[in-house]
Amino acid sequence: MTKPSLPELLHAAVTAVGGVERPGQVTMAEAVATAVDDGSHLLVQAGTGTGKSLGYLVPALAHGERVVIATATLALQRQLVERDLPRTVDALHPLLRRRPEFAMLKGRSNYLCLHRLHEGVPQEEEDGLFDPFEAAAPTSKLGQDLLRMRDWADETETGDRDDLTPGVSDRAWGQISVSSRECLGASKCAYGAECFAEMARERAKLSDVVVTNHALLAIDAIEGAPVLPSHEVLIIDEAHELVSRVTGAATGELTPGQVNRAVRRAAKLVNEKAADALQTAAETFERLMELALPGRLEEIPEDLGYALLALRDASRNVISALGSTRDKSVQDEDAVRKQALAAVENIHGVAERITQGSEYDVVWYERHDRFGASLRVAPLTVSGLLREKLFTERSVVLTSATLKLGGDFNGVGASLGLSPEGIAGEDVPQWKGLDVGSPFDYPKQGILYVARHLATPGREGSRSDMMDELSELVEAAGGRTLGLFSSMRAAQAAAEELRGRLDNRILLQGEETLGELIKAFAAEPETCLFGTLSLWQGVDVPGPSCQLVVMDRIPFPRPDDPLMSARQKAVEESGGNGFMAVAATHAALLMAQGAGRLVRATGDRGVVAVLDPRLANARYGSYLRASLPDFWYTTDRNQVRRSLSAIDAAAKAAL
Repeated sequence: MTKPSLPELLHAAVTAVGGVERPGQVTMAEAVATAVDDGSHLLVQAGTGTGKSLGYLVPALAHGERVVIATATLALQRQLVERDLPRTVDALHPLLRRRPEFAMLKGRSNYLCLHRLHEGVPQEEEDGLFDPFEAAAPTSKLGQDLLRMRDWADETETGDRDDLTPGVSDRAWGQISVSSRECLGASKCAYGAECFAEMARERAKLSDVVVTNHALLAIDAIEGAPVLPSHEVLIIDEAHELVSRVTGAATGELTPGQVNRAVRRAAKLVNEKAADALQTAAETFERLMELALPGRLEEIPEDLGYALLALRDASRNVISALGSTRDKSVQDEDAVRKQALAAVENIHGVAERITQGSEYDVVWYERHDRFGASLRVAPLTVSGLLREKLFTERSVVLTSATLKLGGDFNGVGASLGLSPEGIAGEDVPQWKGLDVGSPFDYPKQGILYVARHLATPGREGSRSDMMDELSELVEAAGGRTLGLFSSMRAAQAAAEELRGRLDNRILLQGEETLGELIKAFAAEPETCLFGTLSLWQGVDVPGPSCQLVVMDRIPFPRPDDPLMSARQKAVEESGGNGFMAVAATHAALLMAQGAGRLVRATGDRGVVAVLDPRLANARYGSYLRASLPDFWYTTDRNQVRRSLSAIDAAAKAAL
């Protein structure tokens, strides 16, 4: 029997999911197949509506080797495992003459821990051994969640937190889950044979396609102990998110509360001398943190250096002591010991990392209104880590609707540790960039309007001219507005102002769960939804409910952001343009994502309005505009009001 061609396979898969083949999807599938077959690397920009999931799934399944697919968001993971993969496998089965198996794999803390569920949470001495199911009042929200999770534990097949609906708070979930460091290990645990996390790993080992997330991919790369099964092909979807997710996984943190919890957990398991030394070091650290002012620490102050050395040495002694003493009076001692060890090892690791003072790390203080001060350390760049850990010994395909910034892939490529496209050399991974376009006719479906007449936004201030402009635009659009703001304070101020001026309902992020807000926004066309960062990327509302997307200003990182400013400075010191490489790239990525909220289907029409004149006037404005969809561009405020009124009238007439 002749091997089926890629176009045949793609046609079968697209038909099975009820879709329409797009030229961009075909081009993408062919490029992915080529990269996978010759072991090369590919960056693919595939606009909204291209059908990029099938564009990589079909060639990956046809290849026949194990594939790992890493996504950034839960929504896409679920879509792949619950919809796209089952249908695609069913469609390709008769042609491939085999049925590829697939599985989802997440970090251990995403799965219900049967040991925690049945034995309770090992807690600090003063609390006694705490059974959360007895201690939480059954009428409290926590108590109700815990009882519901106990019932769910008897019926779930996966133990996956995301299969529990409705969901529960982090606090409730923390009562029945463990981190990989806290886990006893399947061989030592009384429930090891039934462990949900272990079963998920076993399923992954037996599968042809493993769907995971960027965070687990990062942990797999950083920690050196493989979590993912060996694989020949890695596909990274939502690849514009990868650098920030890997940075997050490689960031260490110390807080007084966290150190004090570790002290309490370890105190009953080690000798008095070791416990006292850790207690004293913790108290010194806490006193220093009370005085900590937010900002980067270019050099570690002497008093903080001493405090961290004391924490490092005391925690090292506790780790040694934890291995040798046994206390038969402690119930379920192995679990208590493992939890204490995990907490103390984390403190030792972060304290040692900061005291060693690598030039490749950035250290800073952060203050939070609710949680107080924290000391944080993050890598100046993750590009070297990604180049070394991702692009060796396997073919890597990275895809997203936004990878091409300012007209090429080199900015995103550099952040991934790749040389400019086409440059060859030893230890330099070869890669190719491909933009397969979009099925949408952006110049006809959308307008990019820049409010050139407004004052340049400053760091503070009410921006009353911006509020007038926003109010007039929303009124012309008849509501139907997604407001993307650079800060929560700006979103709140705009919502308050417009609620006083207009009759339209203004929904504000934080006043309800994000899911509920998006549902209400989609259901009521004359409603507006205002919010900040997660809305720039997380809203998919086709149709007349979203016909105006407003950005209050160019979303540059804050000048006092320690990590971004350190990265910018490092680029400048090596002779590059730090502002363009870091701040402008960050803003371009967010703006491209935000503008992508407007046109989600072939019938969508609308306006992206940027209320920041710098997009029209500044030298970097053309770079940012080149990163956005190719909308018709104008700075004419009267023209845009007429267009919005016409779009609103057409939407009302279609009802």
